[in-house]
Amino acid sequence: MNATTYGMDIAKNVFQVHWVDGNTGEICRKKLPRGKVTEFFAVRPAGRIAMEACGGAHHWGRTLGPLGHQIELLPTHQVRPFISGNKDDAADARGIWLAAQHGDIRRVAVKSSEQQAMLSLHRMRTHWVSVRTATVNALRGLLYEFGVTLPRGRHSGLRQLAQQRAEINDAVPAVMVRLVDDQLLALADIERHVQAMEEEISLMLKSQESARRLRDTPGIGVLGATALAATLGDGTSWRNGREFACCLGLAPGHRGTGGKVRIGSISKRGNAYLRTLLINGARALASREHPAPWIVALLGRRPFNVVVVAIAHKLARIAWALVAHGRAYEASWKATDPPAASAGAV
Repeated sequence: MNATTYGMDIAKNVFQVHWVDGNTGEICRKKLPRGKVTEFFAVRPAGRIAMEACGGAHHWGRTLGPLGHQIELLPTHQVRPFISGNKDDAADARGIWLAAQHGDIRRVAVKSSEQQAMLSLHRMRTHWVSVRTATVNALRGLLYEFGVTLPRGRHSGLRQLAQQRAEINDAVPAVMVRLVDDQLLALADIERHVQAMEEEISLMLKSQESARRLRDTPGIGVLGATALAATLGDGTSWRNGREFACCLGLAPGHRGTGGKVRIGSISKRGNAYLRTLLINGARALASREHPAPWIVALLGRRPFNVVVVAIAHKLARIAWALVAHGRAYEASWKATDPPAASAGAV
């Protein structure tokens, strides 16, 4: 008899489970409070538990997996077409169960607590950077109302503000002077938060072998190495590096009908943060005074931004190969070289 497939809609307090009894064919539905979920699946026969890859899904994957069940996390946007009728928990659980029957839907690997902790540091750093940018822009806009203009760029703007502070204090009301002081103090505090996140990321890098290997790759710094290592895991969720690069939205999309296919710009699907890190690293490689010969050849044939995306695509492929095969980066490595002794089958 085939293993039972459970579709589970997760929430903060009330969970909904949908499955079909393998013996009778009866459609079963059950509503569970949060505290009873583990107890319910602990006594159920081992099967597949499908959930949307949303908030809390990785925690439940780590909790229910050791009970003998196979955990399948499904991308939310691919589950939505299977939900019919009115929107409620039971319909969501049934839609998840239906989506789990389709083998062509990509499964999301369950992340370990260490992987999620690393990605949480990245998210908080991104949060504080966005708050810093918003604060500087707000300060720039407020001063502009009093005829004070600051140059583009955070460092340039704050530098000129410090240099012209005496003139600015004379040109604006006293309340504006106090407001500017408060915002500058807030910026200093935000900067400490950003630095604290970066220090934590650097500390976690030292304990992760795969992240250290990725860091040694040109174009992948500390941020890129740690984010890639936490996202890739062991790399087995992707068949090859090209598939991983496509999942990051670094491959061109296409549209076609009647046998005619048009290749467009990159799809920009998947993880926008990782894609940004790889694009920035690729731009740094392409902007070097003496770039690699293959980059020089590309720049001679294609526009700069197209070359940057091509480099980012290659960086994603390299990252997958290093993680999946357990190799260290070798600048002179070629595809015809034999695999390292430590490389495992993927």
